[in-house]
Formats: sequence, C-alpha cells, structure tokens
Amino acid sequence: MQHQAELLFFNEILKNSHIPCHIIDVSDTSCDVYDFGLRRLVTPEMNYRDVLLRVAHKCEHGVLYRVQDSFLCRYYLALIPGSEESYVLVGPYTEAEVTAQDIINIVERYSLPPALTGRFEKLFRLIPIIPDGTGLLILMNSLGQLLWGGIGKFKLQDIYDNYFLVAEPVALRPEDKEPEDAFLSMKALETQYESENALLRAVARGETQTAEMLLGAFPRAHVERRSMSTLRDSKNYAIIANSLLRKAAEYGHVHPLHIDSLSSRFARSIESAASKEDIYRLMREMARKYCLLVKNYSLQGYSPLVRDVLVRIGSDLTADLSLKTQAAYLHVSASYLSTMFKKETGSSLTEFVNRKRIEYGIFLLNSTDLQIQTIARHCGIPDLNYFSKTFKKYIGLTPSEYRSQITARGAEPPAGVL
Repeated sequence: MQHQAELLFFNEILKNSHIPCHIIDVSDTSCDVYDFGLRRLVTPEMNYRDVLLRVAHKCEHGVLYRVQDSFLCRYYLALIPGSEESYVLVGPYTEAEVTAQDIINIVERYSLPPALTGRFEKLFRLIPIIPDGTGLLILMNSLGQLLWGGIGKFKLQDIYDNYFLVAEPVALRPEDKEPEDAFLSMKALETQYESENALLRAVARGETQTAEMLLGAFPRAHVERRSMSTLRDSKNYAIIANSLLRKAAEYGHVHPLHIDSLSSRFARSIESAASKEDIYRLMREMARKYCLLVKNYSLQGYSPLVRDVLVRIGSDLTADLSLKTQAAYLHVSASYLSTMFKKETGSSLTEFVNRKRIEYGIFLLNSTDLQIQTIARHCGIPDLNYFSKTFKKYIGLTPSEYRSQITARGAEPPAGVL
C-alpha cells in the first residue's frame, strides 16, 4: 500500500487522542465494526462490509469526505491514492454531547423498543466528543497534503450519510436481541476498563504526560447518566476518578498521609465546580497532581526505616527534623540512620531536609503574598538570616531577590513542586 508509513504514523496520533481510525481494505471479507455497534442495535444483521462497499462506490480520488450520519456521529473518509479498495476512515466522533432526548429521538425514528435506550447510552459513552472539530480538521487537512501532495491537490466535501443505514422493517426485526446486546455491552465495558486501567498504571508510575494524554477525551466519553443533572453526573464521575487515582498513587508507594491530603482537596474542588467544563479541567489537574505526588513522594525502593523518615519530613517541615531527633524517634543510633539515609537517597539527612524546605519556600514565594519572615517559619526555618543564607546556597538568590524576579516576569513555580 502506498503511503503506509504516513498512515501508520497518523493512526498512532489519533489513537493517542482517543479518536478511532481504521485503514480498511474492502476486499477483506472480515470487516470490523467501526461504530461500536450502533447500527446493529437498529439492524441486528448489519454487514459492515456491505455498508462500506456501498459508500466506497461513491468515493472519488482526491476528495476528503466529511460525513455526518443519522446517529449524530461524524467521520472522515478518503480513498487512499494508488488504490481502488483501500480507505482511511476516521471516527466516529461527535461535536457535542448526545443527550438523553437525542437518544429517545433515535429510538423513536427507527421504531425501536424503549429498552434499547440504555444500550444506546452505553455505546455513545464510548464515542469521543471533539467540540467544533477544528483540531481534527487541521489533522485531516495535514493528512490530505501528505496523501495528495499539497493543499490544492484535494478538496473537502461534506455529505450527509443518509445511505449509510438501511434499516429493516420493524416487523422483520427479531424481538430477542439479548445475545448481541450482551456482547455489545461487554465490549463497551471492556473498552472502558481498559482505558481506566491504562490511566491508573500511568499515574502509579508518575507518568504525567501519558496520564494527561489518556485523559484527553476520557472523562467526556465515560460519564454515565444517573441523574437528571449532567453536571451532577460529571461530579459523581469525578468523585469516582478521585478514588481510583488515590489507589493508583497508593500502588505507586505513596504514603496515605500525602494521598489523603490531596484527595480531600480535590473532593472539595469537585463539589464547588460550577460547570462540566470545570470538571473536565479538574480531571486533567487531578491526573497531573497525582502523578507529581508519585514522583515526589513515592517510597518504592526504600527500607522501612528510611520510609519513616521521609514520611515525617513530608508531613511537617516545621518539626524538629535533625538527625539526632529523628534517630531518637526511631530508636536507632544517629550514625546508623545517617549511613542508611545517605546510602538510599544519595544525600545526607540535613541536605535533604534543607532542599525540601527551600522547595516549599519557592512554592510559597510563587503562590502567596506572605512576608518572607512568615514563609521562613512555614518552611521550618524561623531564623530569617539563616533562611536567606540557605535559600541563596541552593537558588543563587536571596528570597527577596527571587521574589522581585518572579514578580517582574510572572514566572510559574518550578516543575515538580506541588
């Protein structure tokens, strides 16, 4: 097949964006279901290869088709240059949430039993939402330039897919569709759980980029309708996600003390969210912050002794964290604790504590208007002169100089600081 490398790369981009993409050869007699089984709820004996063959006969070279169908779904379809039987099919996706009323309209349009409403809802939750579709259009135009050699070498044509679906008369439709319905529900659940598990694995490893990518379309596609309020449904799903991400951080060997603090903060933010858009933004923040929690506070690979020290440091920087006090608290000698801590962390206990205190000082300087004397106390260094001296040792600037610089340029807190 021509352009195979470009198509594989394009397919990978869409896969990472949770947008279905299929490279289809209509000569293949085993054509996969490409719409998660929506049409089979209307026509149980639907042959997807026959549908694609009917569509393929209408396709012309040099045309990128943007298709909208009677299920409110959208697709892009194009005949691959140099072939008469190979196509790239992108979708389905929707540009807005498919509401309960939309689904009822579909059920009524095709004279379907009301019992199918719930099954339609499950399948629509698998379909990504791409508001206004602009981003995907840019990607498709880029693909068109690769396939046909330039923006002026192909055209975009909008079509309404009225011939995409040939429904059976109601009288011929089998009444008992439980085996097929059960299969579709099973596939829907498998897809949902696969996405959730991939997200949890990424968070447990502290892989922020992967977690944010997985959440790109994830929350919009999986919010189940359980109340009359779509905002309440979104909040309920965010609460579930918060609980799952808690467990992911626990699997990443973060102490429950740190997990509970972050989880409680997100629980309050979820309840105060004013819109679904706020919930979506909050979900992305949750993935990022839980990953940072794992990166900054994972205890994996440390001995129980050093774990206890790290938890105590992370829980209260204002406490007496000196080597002597820590050793007495843990009932070991100071020399033994010093040796073990340096061996496992690569740093002396004093250096480690000072670094954590200065990191917190940076965070407070970036995010509050507190006086520097107050910040020093919150960092566990009540002596302002010693705080300034230690700060300059690690940062190269005094706290006052640092604050002046960030005020001048509007800098963000350093990466990795919660």
